[in-house]
Amino acid sequence: MHQLFSYGTLQQERVQLSTFGRLLQGHPDEIIGYIVTAIKITDAKVVEVSGQATHPMIRATGNVRHRVPGTVFEVTEEELSQADAYEVDDYERVQAPLESGGRAWVYIERQDQKHRLRNADPKAEVK
Repeated sequence: MHQLFSYGTLQQERVQLSTFGRLLQGHPDEIIGYIVTAIKITDAKVVEVSGQATHPMIRATGNVRHRVPGTVFEVTEEELSQADAYEVDDYERVQAPLESGGRAWVYIERQDQKHRLRNADPKAEVK
């Protein structure tokens, strides 16, 4: 089993039922060294399931005073893959420290996000 930390839509019952086919059991905790930002979601299926076009996103700061509250869920390997499929490409899954001790998987701002080209056409002029 894996520990999966959620600070956003994976805490919603309808997202859990759509993504995992069941409601997850969890407990409150905090991720250390992150702050909350937001992202506009353009994937219509994710917006439909979550009911939100803007989702929270966390960014690493390295500052142990920065904490993000959320829920730690216990999930299977298959459910971890299902969570990967639910999350849009702007997120990446990493292990992060928990206030309660130990570590959990969590979806954070993709590290190469600031460096990705917004235009997928390689012949297009980059400005």
